[in-house]
Amino acid sequence: ILYPKIVTIQSPYKIGDIADKNIRAAMDFTIEDTETLAQKRSQASGEVLTVYNYDKSLLAALTRQVNEAFNLARSAIDAPKTGQKEETQKTPAPGAPDQNNANTAWEIKPEFEKILGIPVDDGAYGILEKEKFSKKVSDLIISILSEILNNGVVANKEVLLKEEKGITLKTVGTDFEITVQNLKHYYGLDQAKAMVRIVGEPALKGMDYNLVNLIVDFIERLIQPNIILNRSETENRKKEAESQISPIFITVKKGEMVLREGDRVTFSHGLKLKALQEETTKKHLLEKGIGTALIILAMLTLTYLIHLKHQRDILYYQNKNLFFIGSVVIVFVLILKLSVSLAQTLAPDAPVPITPASLYYGIPLAAGAMTICQFLGFTIAFPFAIVMALISGIVFDKSYELSLYFLLNSIMGAYLIQNCRDRKAYITAGSKIGLLNMFLATMIDIYTVDFSGMKLIWDWAFGFIGGISAGIVTAGITPMMEMAFGYTTDNTLQELSNLDQPLLRRLMLEAPGTYHHSIIVGSMVEAAASEIGANPLLAKASGYYHDIGKIKNPLYFIENQRDGKNIHNKIAPSMSCLVLTSHVKNGVELAKEKKLGQQIIDAIVQHHGTTLISFFYEKAKKLKKDQTVNIDDFRYPGPKPQTRETALVMLADIVEAATRTLEDPTPSRIQGLVQQLINKIFSDNQLDDCPLTLKDLHSIARSFNKILNGIYHHRVEYPEPTPQEPKEKNDTDRQPADTAQAPEAQDPNDSTGPLKRLGQS
Repeated sequence: ILYPKIVTIQSPYKIGDIADKNIRAAMDFTIEDTETLAQKRSQASGEVLTVYNYDKSLLAALTRQVNEAFNLARSAIDAPKTGQKEETQKTPAPGAPDQNNANTAWEIKPEFEKILGIPVDDGAYGILEKEKFSKKVSDLIISILSEILNNGVVANKEVLLKEEKGITLKTVGTDFEITVQNLKHYYGLDQAKAMVRIVGEPALKGMDYNLVNLIVDFIERLIQPNIILNRSETENRKKEAESQISPIFITVKKGEMVLREGDRVTFSHGLKLKALQEETTKKHLLEKGIGTALIILAMLTLTYLIHLKHQRDILYYQNKNLFFIGSVVIVFVLILKLSVSLAQTLAPDAPVPITPASLYYGIPLAAGAMTICQFLGFTIAFPFAIVMALISGIVFDKSYELSLYFLLNSIMGAYLIQNCRDRKAYITAGSKIGLLNMFLATMIDIYTVDFSGMKLIWDWAFGFIGGISAGIVTAGITPMMEMAFGYTTDNTLQELSNLDQPLLRRLMLEAPGTYHHSIIVGSMVEAAASEIGANPLLAKASGYYHDIGKIKNPLYFIENQRDGKNIHNKIAPSMSCLVLTSHVKNGVELAKEKKLGQQIIDAIVQHHGTTLISFFYEKAKKLKKDQTVNIDDFRYPGPKPQTRETALVMLADIVEAATRTLEDPTPSRIQGLVQQLINKIFSDNQLDDCPLTLKDLHSIARSFNKILNGIYHHRVEYPEPTPQEPKEKNDTDRQPADTAQAPEAQDPNDSTGPLKRLGQS
């Protein structure tokens, strides 16, 4: 996208600009003076006279046509007199064909017209027959026609008269040509026809009126232009004249001043600057290209190695996350380049005086860092903003001011959007960025001492537009990135956390026990996530949906069983284990069908890790007695939790289920149970793959204690307590009931186990 600008020296001046520094030639180079060359070639082309062809053969052709036609007619009239008997016949009426010559002169009329080249009506033909196609008539026609054509007849005299310098008159079929300056004496076509009577008046004087009209009509229709414009020859001669002008070169010596400070840049200066740029580019093109590529590579690589590689938000699905960051870089560099080109094109043609620099403030580059922050957090968006600001410096020809402008508004945009919970937050963040842009534009204008006239007002306007458009672009591009890369934003999580979601309503109706358990787990993980700095929305949504796979076989899970009937009493432990573990697979299928997002799917897959279904494992060992039972057959397939949010769901899932089995859920009992269960999960290495620390585990335990104590708080005892039914001791989806009976109080000095005092401080 950046090529070729990153490997060429772009001239900072345009014609009419004022130079702010001296520029000297760093080497000898030669430039072609195209402006002077164009002027001289245009001058040479203008000196070429327009070529007209003189068709001398036209008169001879017309003379031959007239003679042949009249000779044919006279021969036809004379032919019947020889070898025929004279017969007395009635004299024909005037204008009617002579019956004596019916088979002669009138029969050859079509051929007469064809040879003459013009149609002849019967009346005119009768007059000619009466005159017996006299040679005198044909001679008069040829004589007058010759005088007209010898003067010269042109098709369009108005066009001819525009040739003030004269024309070149070339005789067709020969190399003879002359230059004609006086063009007025030539006849136009209409003028030539009008001149027939004037030219022929001496010869036609005293003749029959009808015969005179016939001769004039014949001549007018026979007249054709014999001076014709030769466009192709004229163009060829002009090109030939232009080609005779050799290119004009100007040699610039090393050290010669190309442009002085304070001079107005002219066309000649522009040629020299462009030539100097091209010479420098040709000499160092490869070196500059490799150097620029290495700089960008070093910038991106060091950013990754020093900052991105060890970030929690990058580590999981690392390739996908890096590909996402790279895609956003490419998209916004492309937006940057297109915006710059558009600004440079629109600014000169704007109806009001606006500079491209003012339009640059409206580029929504901050939307890049805001988009990254939406998916990967502020710690990733911050270095992204730095990288984009440095790249913008390359695009804007090493502009320190614009790099700083885009750096600060990108960082602020990422900061403002990181806790986005609704769609209005995009516009709110965009408005705040717009105000920041106005302040930054003011600082830059003061720094560059460029705030005259309306420029500052336009800078404010486009700066604010840039902020608003950054929010709009972020709101528009976020859903596309979600679909393309399988991310889930806080806005989507907020929608998924709505208890009116169809899937949650279905869970409530078909598996009410699981629904109640999921709601409590969601509340527990949301509170714990806030304590340890994880994503509370993601944790809550994961808690709500982690057990949706139980919708398929709800009665196989104890929280949904009624009347004390347990289906597992009738099937083998191995089959019970398969049914229980299948709810993970069923949950994944439902999540994909409803497009819940990859993060929710990960929580469904990982929330049991590789924990042991101990109740059915022990039951299988008792049934098989001396036979060996493979413990791996009674474990969940995993994987273990990879993120803090998924680990929270695992801990809350086990703790909430076990707490239900406490007969007297006093605060000390709940605290002891939470401590015991978290300790057991930790000792079972289920938390090895997630970034939870011991400090986080203490905070989680405190948060769980607070939530569970609120749920199982003490109530006033009524005089007639209802009889208590015996509790089922075998939670078929979790640890056996005997692990839930924690002591009422722990000895504070008892330090056995790695996390015995978990959650107490």
